[in-house]
Amino acid sequence: MKPYRFLPIEDCGEPLVPIPAGRIGLWQPPPYQALGAPYAQLGPYHLRQGVLTALLAAQDHLEKHHPGWRLLVYDAYRPVTVQRYMVDYTLQTLIATRKLVASALTVNQCEALLAEVYQVWAVPSDDPRTPPPHSTGAAVDLTLMDGAGRPADMGSAIDELSPRSLPDYFAPAGPVPDARYYELRSLLNQVMTGVGFVRHPEEWWHFSLGDQLWAWQLGRPAARYGRVGD
Repeated sequence: MKPYRFLPIEDCGEPLVPIPAGRIGLWQPPPYQALGAPYAQLGPYHLRQGVLTALLAAQDHLEKHHPGWRLLVYDAYRPVTVQRYMVDYTLQTLIATRKLVASALTVNQCEALLAEVYQVWAVPSDDPRTPPPHSTGAAVDLTLMDGAGRPADMGSAIDELSPRSLPDYFAPAGPVPDARYYELRSLLNQVMTGVGFVRHPEEWWHFSLGDQLWAWQLGRPAARYGRVGD
């Protein structure tokens, strides 16, 4: 179990609110909906009110220094049912990609494959004390969109199961130095952390504000947002 999941939660009760498409770019179609993920009443482009306020401040900061650029949200609110669906979808995709037969896998092989999946996907826990970050409405997956409206090439795809997902993979002292990707990832990190978000240690695209991961990274005694919705 990841260490941040042991932190207590003192939910402040803020509502989930929609992300305004006019100011923030929203990936279309929503990636997990396109794969058949079972969203209920609310789609993915919602955040807690305080998290959205910070995200809009990050957009203002980005545009001030890079006119015409926008944040492009890939995914935000994610019910536990969707989390469970995507964990299974990713596992099945991994099995198919490696030309394995699911029914022939040993227990150890299944555990090893799931360990790879859980490098990117949080455990879809039903326990309200250990919610997946996105189920709290306090986590957002996003990238940059340039002045021509094109998603920036960040060196790897969001949700990619590879070491390239590590934020500093392309840093000068990283495994494969590449100034282009490192500078873009650094820019995204700067505009987000500058308004209070923290970046996931193993995912260049994932940022949180107020959930257990955020509290753990900042040394806070408790999270401000817990699981919301189904």
